[in-house]
Amino acid sequence: MIVGAANAQLNKQLEQVRQAFTDLSWEQISRQILNKLLLIFITAALFFIILWLGRVIINHLFRESNKYQLLRNKNRLATIRALTLNIYRYTCYFFFLYAILSEIGVPVGTLIAGAGIFSIALGLGAQGFVSDVVNGFFILLEQQLDVGDTVELGQIKGTVTALGIRTTQITSADGTLNYIPNRQITIVRNFSRNDVVTNVDIFIAPNAKIDQVKAIVDRVNTQLIDTTPDLQAAPVVVGPVTVNAQLVFRVTITVTSGSQSTVSSKFLAAYLRELHAAHVPLSWEGREHHEN
Repeated sequence: MIVGAANAQLNKQLEQVRQAFTDLSWEQISRQILNKLLLIFITAALFFIILWLGRVIINHLFRESNKYQLLRNKNRLATIRALTLNIYRYTCYFFFLYAILSEIGVPVGTLIAGAGIFSIALGLGAQGFVSDVVNGFFILLEQQLDVGDTVELGQIKGTVTALGIRTTQITSADGTLNYIPNRQITIVRNFSRNDVVTNVDIFIAPNAKIDQVKAIVDRVNTQLIDTTPDLQAAPVVVGPVTVNAQLVFRVTITVTSGSQSTVSSKFLAAYLRELHAAHVPLSWEGREHHEN
Protein backbone atom coordinates (compact mmCIF):
# COMPACT_ATOMS: atom_id res chain seq x y z
CA MET A 1 0.00 0.00 0.00
CA ILE A 2 2.86 2.36 0.88
CA VAL A 3 4.64 1.45 -2.38
CA GLY A 4 1.50 2.16 -4.35
CA ALA A 5 1.08 5.57 -2.74
CA ALA A 6 4.72 6.39 -3.49
CA ASN A 7 4.30 5.40 -7.12
CA ALA A 8 1.19 7.50 -7.42
CA GLN A 9 2.98 10.51 -5.97
CA LEU A 10 5.91 10.00 -8.35
CA ASN A 11 3.61 9.70 -11.33
CA LYS A 12 1.83 12.86 -10.28
CA GLN A 13 5.11 14.78 -10.10
CA LEU A 14 6.21 13.45 -13.48
CA GLU A 15 2.90 14.50 -14.94
CA GLN A 16 3.33 17.99 -13.52
CA VAL A 17 6.81 18.26 -15.04
CA ARG A 18 5.54 17.00 -18.40
CA GLN A 19 2.67 19.44 -18.27
CA ALA A 20 5.04 22.30 -17.47
CA PHE A 21 7.19 21.52 -20.52
CA THR A 22 4.08 21.14 -22.66
CA ASP A 23 2.78 24.53 -21.57
CA LEU A 24 6.05 26.26 -22.46
CA SER A 25 5.92 28.46 -25.50
CA TRP A 26 9.06 27.28 -27.31
CA GLU A 27 8.47 29.73 -30.10
CA GLN A 28 8.47 32.62 -27.66
CA ILE A 29 11.59 31.29 -25.92
CA SER A 30 13.37 30.94 -29.26
CA ARG A 31 12.35 34.45 -30.19
CA GLN A 32 13.72 35.82 -26.92
CA ILE A 33 17.00 33.95 -27.36
CA LEU A 34 17.37 35.28 -30.89
CA ASN A 35 16.59 38.80 -29.69
CA LYS A 36 19.25 38.51 -26.97
CA LEU A 37 21.81 37.19 -29.45
CA LEU A 38 20.99 39.95 -31.92
CA LEU A 39 21.26 42.58 -29.17
CA ILE A 40 24.63 41.17 -28.06
CA PHE A 41 25.87 41.18 -31.65
CA ILE A 42 24.79 44.80 -32.14
CA THR A 43 26.41 45.80 -28.85
CA ALA A 44 29.67 44.06 -29.76
CA ALA A 45 29.71 45.71 -33.18
CA LEU A 46 29.02 49.11 -31.63
CA PHE A 47 31.80 48.74 -29.07
CA PHE A 48 34.31 47.60 -31.67
CA ILE A 49 33.41 50.65 -33.77
CA ILE A 50 33.87 52.87 -30.70
CA LEU A 51 37.20 51.17 -29.94
CA TRP A 52 38.42 51.60 -33.53
CA LEU A 53 37.21 55.20 -33.74
CA GLY A 54 38.86 56.09 -30.42
CA ARG A 55 42.17 54.63 -31.58
CA VAL A 56 42.00 56.62 -34.80
CA ILE A 57 41.28 59.85 -32.91
CA ILE A 58 44.05 59.25 -30.36
CA ASN A 59 46.60 58.40 -33.05
CA HIS A 60 45.58 61.48 -35.04
CA LEU A 61 45.94 63.75 -32.00
CA PHE A 62 49.39 62.42 -31.22
CA ARG A 63 50.46 62.74 -34.87
CA GLU A 64 49.39 66.38 -34.76
CA SER A 65 51.29 66.83 -31.48
CA ASN A 66 54.37 65.38 -33.12
CA LYS A 67 53.86 67.59 -36.17
CA TYR A 68 53.75 70.78 -34.13
CA GLN A 69 56.39 69.48 -31.67
CA LEU A 70 54.25 70.04 -28.59
CA LEU A 71 56.56 67.56 -26.88
CA ARG A 72 60.19 67.78 -27.87
CA ASN A 73 61.02 64.27 -26.76
CA LYS A 74 59.64 61.83 -29.34
CA ASN A 75 60.14 58.87 -27.01
CA ARG A 76 58.09 60.61 -24.32
CA LEU A 77 55.34 61.27 -26.89
CA ALA A 78 55.35 57.63 -27.95
CA THR A 79 55.17 56.55 -24.31
CA ILE A 80 52.16 58.75 -23.51
CA ARG A 81 50.46 57.62 -26.72
CA ALA A 82 50.91 53.92 -25.86
CA LEU A 83 49.66 54.47 -22.32
CA THR A 84 46.62 56.44 -23.51
CA LEU A 85 45.69 53.69 -25.97
CA ASN A 86 46.14 51.12 -23.22
CA ILE A 87 43.85 52.91 -20.76
CA TYR A 88 41.25 53.58 -23.46
CA ARG A 89 41.22 49.91 -24.50
CA TYR A 90 40.75 48.65 -20.92
CA THR A 91 37.98 51.19 -20.33
CA CYS A 92 36.11 50.04 -23.45
CA TYR A 93 36.47 46.39 -22.42
CA PHE A 94 35.05 47.14 -18.96
CA PHE A 95 31.95 48.89 -20.28
CA PHE A 96 31.51 46.22 -22.97
CA LEU A 97 31.49 43.48 -20.33
CA TYR A 98 29.09 45.49 -18.18
CA ALA A 99 26.71 45.98 -21.13
CA ILE A 100 26.76 42.30 -22.09
CA LEU A 101 26.03 41.13 -18.56
CA SER A 102 23.19 43.63 -18.25
CA GLU A 103 21.64 42.52 -21.55
CA ILE A 104 21.56 38.85 -20.58
CA GLY A 105 19.85 39.72 -17.32
CA VAL A 106 22.70 39.54 -14.84
CA PRO A 107 22.07 42.12 -12.05
CA VAL A 108 25.52 43.67 -12.19
CA GLY A 109 24.64 46.56 -9.90
CA THR A 110 23.23 44.21 -7.26
CA LEU A 111 26.26 41.96 -7.49
CA ILE A 112 28.62 44.90 -7.07
CA ALA A 113 26.62 46.31 -4.15
CA GLY A 114 26.43 42.97 -2.39
CA ALA A 115 29.90 41.71 -3.15
CA GLY A 116 30.87 41.59 0.55
CA ILE A 117 33.39 38.85 1.23
CA PHE A 118 34.10 38.47 -2.48
CA SER A 119 35.21 42.10 -2.63
CA ILE A 120 37.60 41.55 0.28
CA ALA A 121 39.06 38.45 -1.33
CA LEU A 122 39.37 40.25 -4.64
CA GLY A 123 41.06 43.18 -2.92
CA LEU A 124 43.61 40.89 -1.31
CA GLY A 125 44.26 39.14 -4.60
CA ALA A 126 44.61 42.43 -6.44
CA GLN A 127 47.39 43.77 -4.25
CA GLY A 128 49.94 42.82 -6.88
CA PHE A 129 47.91 44.57 -9.56
CA VAL A 130 47.65 47.73 -7.46
CA SER A 131 51.42 47.64 -6.86
CA ASP A 132 51.97 47.34 -10.62
CA VAL A 133 49.74 50.33 -11.33
CA VAL A 134 51.25 52.53 -8.62
CA ASN A 135 54.84 51.69 -9.55
CA GLY A 136 54.05 52.19 -13.23
CA PHE A 137 52.56 55.60 -12.44
CA PHE A 138 55.74 56.74 -10.67
CA ILE A 139 57.92 55.33 -13.47
CA LEU A 140 56.02 57.53 -15.92
CA LEU A 141 55.90 60.51 -13.57
CA GLU A 142 59.64 60.42 -12.96
CA GLN A 143 60.31 59.67 -16.65
CA GLN A 144 62.51 56.71 -15.81
CA LEU A 145 61.60 54.98 -19.07
CA ASP A 146 60.34 55.96 -22.49
CA VAL A 147 59.34 53.86 -25.47
CA GLY A 148 62.45 53.35 -27.61
CA ASP A 149 64.94 53.67 -24.74
CA THR A 150 67.69 51.09 -24.38
CA VAL A 151 67.55 49.95 -20.77
CA GLU A 152 68.60 47.22 -18.39
CA LEU A 153 66.07 46.04 -15.79
CA GLY A 154 67.61 43.45 -13.52
CA GLN A 155 69.01 40.74 -15.78
CA ILE A 156 67.07 41.89 -18.86
CA LYS A 157 68.56 44.36 -21.32
CA GLY A 158 66.88 45.63 -24.45
CA THR A 159 64.66 48.28 -26.00
CA VAL A 160 61.44 49.47 -24.34
CA THR A 161 58.61 48.42 -26.64
CA ALA A 162 55.60 49.44 -24.56
CA LEU A 163 54.74 50.87 -21.14
CA GLY A 164 51.45 49.66 -19.72
CA ILE A 165 49.57 50.23 -16.49
CA ARG A 166 50.55 46.75 -15.32
CA THR A 167 53.58 45.58 -17.31
CA THR A 168 56.53 46.96 -19.24
CA GLN A 169 57.58 45.27 -22.48
CA ILE A 170 61.30 44.97 -23.26
CA THR A 171 62.60 43.55 -26.56
CA SER A 172 66.02 41.96 -26.18
CA ALA A 173 68.74 42.10 -28.84
CA ASP A 174 67.83 38.58 -30.03
CA GLY A 175 64.20 39.59 -30.54
CA THR A 176 62.82 38.09 -27.33
CA LEU A 177 59.85 40.07 -25.99
CA ASN A 178 59.94 40.26 -22.19
CA TYR A 179 56.91 41.21 -20.08
CA ILE A 180 58.03 42.65 -16.73
CA PRO A 181 55.48 43.47 -13.99
CA ASN A 182 55.97 47.08 -12.94
CA ARG A 183 56.26 46.13 -9.26
CA GLN A 184 59.42 44.16 -10.06
CA ILE A 185 61.16 47.18 -11.59
CA THR A 186 63.43 48.40 -8.83
CA ILE A 187 66.72 49.44 -10.46
CA VAL A 188 66.64 50.99 -13.93
CA ARG A 189 69.74 51.47 -16.06
CA ASN A 190 68.80 53.76 -18.95
CA PHE A 191 71.41 53.97 -21.70
CA SER A 192 69.46 56.39 -23.90
CA ARG A 193 69.38 59.57 -21.83
CA ASN A 194 73.00 60.71 -22.15
CA ASP A 195 75.78 60.45 -24.69
CA VAL A 196 77.92 57.34 -24.38
CA VAL A 197 81.68 57.36 -23.91
CA THR A 198 83.38 54.32 -25.42
CA ASN A 199 86.99 53.27 -25.87
CA VAL A 200 88.59 52.13 -29.11
CA ASP A 201 91.70 50.09 -28.28
CA ILE A 202 94.36 49.27 -30.86
CA PHE A 203 96.57 46.36 -29.86
CA ILE A 204 100.06 47.44 -30.83
CA ALA A 205 103.37 45.62 -30.60
CA PRO A 206 105.86 46.75 -27.92
CA ASN A 207 108.30 47.86 -30.61
CA ALA A 208 105.75 50.13 -32.33
CA LYS A 209 106.67 53.79 -32.50
CA ILE A 210 104.17 55.62 -30.29
CA ASP A 211 104.67 58.98 -32.00
CA GLN A 212 103.97 57.41 -35.39
CA VAL A 213 100.83 55.70 -34.07
CA LYS A 214 99.60 58.96 -32.55
CA ALA A 215 100.19 60.88 -35.77
CA ILE A 216 98.20 58.31 -37.77
CA VAL A 217 95.37 58.30 -35.21
CA ASP A 218 95.17 62.12 -35.24
CA ARG A 219 95.04 62.15 -39.03
CA VAL A 220 92.25 59.57 -39.14
CA ASN A 221 90.28 61.43 -36.46
CA THR A 222 90.45 64.64 -38.49
CA GLN A 223 89.14 62.81 -41.56
CA LEU A 224 86.24 61.09 -39.77
CA ILE A 225 84.92 63.92 -37.59
CA ASP A 226 82.96 65.59 -40.38
CA THR A 227 81.60 62.29 -41.74
CA THR A 228 80.34 60.92 -38.41
CA PRO A 229 77.16 62.75 -37.31
CA ASP A 230 76.77 60.54 -34.22
CA LEU A 231 80.07 61.82 -32.87
CA GLN A 232 79.29 64.31 -30.09
CA ALA A 233 82.82 65.51 -29.33
CA ALA A 234 86.29 65.32 -30.81
CA PRO A 235 88.01 61.98 -30.09
CA VAL A 236 90.40 62.06 -27.17
CA VAL A 237 93.73 60.29 -27.68
CA VAL A 238 94.61 58.66 -24.37
CA GLY A 239 97.70 56.89 -25.66
CA PRO A 240 99.34 53.63 -24.64
CA VAL A 241 97.76 51.72 -21.76
CA THR A 242 97.66 48.08 -20.70
CA VAL A 243 94.51 45.98 -20.97
CA ASN A 244 94.69 42.45 -19.57
CA ALA A 245 98.50 42.71 -19.47
CA GLN A 246 98.62 43.69 -23.17
CA LEU A 247 99.76 46.97 -24.65
CA VAL A 248 97.06 48.97 -26.44
CA PHE A 249 96.80 52.45 -27.87
CA ARG A 250 93.50 53.88 -26.61
CA VAL A 251 91.22 56.49 -28.16
CA THR A 252 88.09 57.66 -26.32
CA ILE A 253 85.07 58.79 -28.35
CA THR A 254 81.74 60.28 -27.25
CA VAL A 255 78.73 59.31 -29.36
CA THR A 256 74.94 59.35 -29.21
CA SER A 257 73.41 56.46 -27.32
CA GLY A 258 72.91 53.36 -29.41
CA SER A 259 75.54 54.20 -32.02
CA GLN A 260 78.62 53.27 -30.01
CA SER A 261 79.20 49.91 -31.67
CA THR A 262 78.86 51.29 -35.21
CA VAL A 263 81.02 54.35 -34.63
CA SER A 264 83.75 52.52 -32.72
CA SER A 265 83.92 49.88 -35.45
CA LYS A 266 84.20 52.59 -38.09
CA PHE A 267 87.06 54.33 -36.29
CA LEU A 268 88.88 51.07 -35.55
CA ALA A 269 88.70 49.95 -39.18
CA ALA A 270 90.10 53.30 -40.35
CA TYR A 271 92.92 53.13 -37.78
CA LEU A 272 93.89 49.63 -38.84
CA ARG A 273 93.93 50.47 -42.55
CA GLU A 274 96.28 53.40 -42.00
CA LEU A 275 98.48 51.48 -39.58
CA HIS A 276 98.80 48.58 -42.00
CA ALA A 277 99.65 50.98 -44.81
CA ALA A 278 102.39 52.51 -42.63
CA HIS A 279 103.66 49.02 -41.63
CA VAL A 280 103.17 49.70 -37.93
CA PRO A 281 103.60 46.41 -36.01
CA LEU A 282 100.44 45.25 -34.23
CA SER A 283 99.88 42.62 -31.57
CA TRP A 284 97.16 40.08 -32.41
CA GLU A 285 97.47 38.04 -29.26
CA GLY A 286 94.39 39.76 -27.84
CA ARG A 287 91.20 41.05 -29.34
CA GLU A 288 91.30 43.73 -31.99
CA HIS A 289 89.47 46.22 -29.83
CA HIS A 290 87.99 46.56 -26.43
CA GLU A 291 84.88 48.64 -25.66
CA ASN A 292 83.84 49.92 -22.28
